[in-house]
Formats: sequence, structure tokens, C-alpha cells
Amino acid sequence: MPDQFDRASQLEEEERKRSLDAQRNRTNFDKPSLDNCEDCDGPIPKERQAFGGVTRCVECQGFFEKIGR
Repeated sequence: MPDQFDRASQLEEEERKRSLDAQRNRTNFDKPSLDNCEDCDGPIPKERQAFGGVTRCVECQGFFEKIGR
């Protein structure tokens, strides 16, 4: 039986997947990604930059999507 930590990890993974899917659907992949987040100026990991057109780190993008832009 999964405990609350397993459930929290599962929910986090599902949210991350939804966020990335939403980003993929809106992003112009032909544009280059930024090295640093446009909101917090933190570094954007190379793996995330590889999607193309990425302008925010995962945390800021999640917040951006939750507040409804």
C-alpha cells in the first residue's frame, strides 16, 4: 500500500509531465532557449533547454502556469 510520500512523488511526477506537455504544445521549438530564467535569472538545465524556446526554469514555469499567466 503506497504511503503519502509515494503518493506525493507520483503527483509531483504527473504535474511535471503535464507542465512539460503544456510547454511543448505552446513553444516554438525553432527558437533558441535561454540559458537563464527570464523570471528568477536562475540557470535553466541543458536538458530543458534542448526542447527549444524555453524561457523559464521548471519552478517559475510551474508557478506561471498555476497563476494562469
